[in-house]
Amino acid sequence: MIAGARTSSVTIDVTERAAAWRRALPKAAAICRTAAAAALERAGGKRAGTELSIVLADDALVADLNRTYRGIAKPTNVLSFSCSEPAGASARPRLLGDVVLAYGTIAREARAQRKSLGDHLAHLVVHGVLHLLGFDHERAAEARRMERLEVEALAGLGIADPYRARELAGG
Repeated sequence: MIAGARTSSVTIDVTERAAAWRRALPKAAAICRTAAAAALERAGGKRAGTELSIVLADDALVADLNRTYRGIAKPTNVLSFSCSEPAGASARPRLLGDVVLAYGTIAREARAQRKSLGDHLAHLVVHGVLHLLGFDHERAAEARRMERLEVEALAGLGIADPYRARELAGG
């Protein structure tokens, strides 16, 4: 199932490739669109003609993508595949790329972290969209900047700081 939405000048398409999402979280597509729009707004990526795709997948699909594109033979919670446009490209629409989310992994993490599935999904959508916009967390300064944007975008959605528990534990 594909559900598209245009939020101002941004088109966010959500494709459901795993029925488990609909069973566990009927509003998953709406959560994805809202979280993606929040990330774009916070990071300045909300430009006319911007398009991105979000895929609600299962662990098997994400494991296959992870193996194919990253050489890692297991699922992960979220993968981002950025579309690279040549410098100065004026093509409309501006294609950001795809964010692919693994139901099983995300559901297990949400339970383990005592978070709602919806809040954890929103966080990972924000995280994935920020990757599409060029943000990363390989170096400490980059990680702090990216986490700050995530926290701010989620706060705007009424979602608690996902890194707070780590800080309280001294991590």
